[in-house]
Amino acid sequence: MNTDWFIIVNPTSGNGKSKKSWQHISTLLKNHGIRFSFAFTEYSKHESELAQHAIKNGFTKIISVGGDGTLHHIVNGIMSQNIVETNTIQLAVIPIGTGNDWVKTYNIPTKIEKSILIIKKGNSILQDIGKLTTENNTSLYFNNVAGIGYDGYVVNKLKNLKRFGGIAYLLSGIYGLLSYKKSNFKIEINNQILEERCLMTIFGICKFSGGGMQFTKDVNPSDGLLDITIAKNLSLFDLILNLPKLYNGTIVYHKKVTTYKTDTIKVIPTSTVEKPFIQADGELIDSGSVEVSIVKKAIQFIVPTL
Repeated sequence: MNTDWFIIVNPTSGNGKSKKSWQHISTLLKNHGIRFSFAFTEYSKHESELAQHAIKNGFTKIISVGGDGTLHHIVNGIMSQNIVETNTIQLAVIPIGTGNDWVKTYNIPTKIEKSILIIKKGNSILQDIGKLTTENNTSLYFNNVAGIGYDGYVVNKLKNLKRFGGIAYLLSGIYGLLSYKKSNFKIEINNQILEERCLMTIFGICKFSGGGMQFTKDVNPSDGLLDITIAKNLSLFDLILNLPKLYNGTIVYHKKVTTYKTDTIKVIPTSTVEKPFIQADGELIDSGSVEVSIVKKAIQFIVPTL
């Protein structure tokens, strides 16, 4: 077993900020006595391969340098390998991305040196991980928030707007409000079958998504349950009128929003319109039907002490 950290750097994260900051990051790590090896990603989803390669070489401690997408792909690399139990892996984050949503749940600062001090202290929490299985037999994992419908549509549009930084989420969200057509869903949850015309259905492990919006209620990332939010037939006027509630979390109390806790859920689009997009951790995954389950206490994440 290698007791050093293996660092995976996405040089394109934060519009290239990761690459520009790497020399500073590596110097700070050395100054704090943190031993490490590292690799830069070279293509899409390379993080997953690098994580698995690191584990094969005896590393059980990994640092993600990048945004939510970088972390998402590392998590998928960890969860899809069978060399070691996933809960023996420690995963830390130096957040350099557009949204940095996962770190907000744990109050991990975006200041590089402060995030490194958290890694040095080494406090960890065993967090649940969500699993998505689509109608095309695509199976993927998520560590933050996934969803189907409007949020997937927004993520699809976001890929062309990330160069605008944090405002990209707002721009793609506004575009989505004007152009997205709601879908009819059959939702199987807690031995119930719901037939709903929905804006979106959200599957939450943690609190924040979409650049700081909060669609989940009473989140506990280690309780073995998904936090489900079903945003029903919300209109453009509803969303504009309640825009602040999207960011302070009180949108879950809107009369057209319902919340549930469950360890599994299946969502089947029944509309004749285009299949709705599915997103996970801000990454476009697939479209169509999806089944979501949970892997309890799956990975050790390095977080601040309470």
